[in-house]
Amino acid sequence: MTWSDRSWRGWRAATEDALYGPGGFYLRPEGPAGHFRTSVHASPLYAAAVARLLERVAADLAQEAGTGTGAGAGADGPDEVAFVDMGAGRGELVTGVLAALPPELRVRAYAVERAPRPPGLDPRVEWVARPPAGVRGLLFANEWLDNVPVDVAQADDDGTPRRVEVRRDGTERLGAPVAGADAAWLDRWWPLREPGERAEIGRPRDEAWAAAARTLSAGLAVAVDYAHTAGARPPFGTLTGFREGREVPPVPDGTCDLTSHVALDACAAAASGPAELLSQREALRRLGVFGERPALALASSDPAGYVRALAAAGEAAELTARGGLGDFTWLLQRRPAGGY
Repeated sequence: MTWSDRSWRGWRAATEDALYGPGGFYLRPEGPAGHFRTSVHASPLYAAAVARLLERVAADLAQEAGTGTGAGAGADGPDEVAFVDMGAGRGELVTGVLAALPPELRVRAYAVERAPRPPGLDPRVEWVARPPAGVRGLLFANEWLDNVPVDVAQADDDGTPRRVEVRRDGTERLGAPVAGADAAWLDRWWPLREPGERAEIGRPRDEAWAAAARTLSAGLAVAVDYAHTAGARPPFGTLTGFREGREVPPVPDGTCDLTSHVALDACAAAASGPAELLSQREALRRLGVFGERPALALASSDPAGYVRALAAAGEAAELTARGGLGDFTWLLQRRPAGGY
């Protein structure tokens, strides 16, 4: 049966079709930036911070390899470090990172995206459908996992978790009880206690993250998303839609983004290596992004510099604001196992 307004599907299949099927939302020419603003679009300070993180990873890899410079030997060659941009959109982040790096750092850049390569992209960027295997460096997934399609479960009147089915027009009904690996995932990570409670079944995201992190032979894998952890799950889930900068009901007809927050603690457990979860506010402050206003005395000694510093402070404040972009969660996971 073809997908129509009268047929029922689980949310995972419906989202896959709506986002990545023929005419899907993420394959449109305008790309995600045409509908919503991420940290990447908010300020070049974000890409510059990621570039500084890549420099730190390269220095660590060089030290481990005993070379003192570059990243050491690996699939990308001696003294070369990889930057892998997962869910690259139209290449905005990887372009900004390359522009912010010092020229002496040898970088091989990969943009991982299912949409076609955009015209005019920096020729140094390799446009690929899957992350390359065996590279050494930084894998960075900015708002990628929230768009990995997942099924939705809801507890029925007896408290039994059932799979939520949806039609193309957004109408929902309860289907069969959740079973197998998905039921085990719910039991461990997001148990439904009361009738009407809902959860997004994050097992496909765990698997996607673990597979992406495994492609690094050495380095650091980072995922950034709106997230929640065990003990603080939202009781009715977070599935929603976005279109032209506004939140809209989640309708899987290809006209809007479909997204939900990520159980990043479950993703971390699925991938090997010690993990750290911290807010974007803290992560960016570690990378030198602060929102403090410049000293007023600078306005007298260097008016133009003061205006530039004031603008940068405003952008930094937006990236780190509580209740806004600063509430994103960063998952940092070292590859292979070891501290970071």
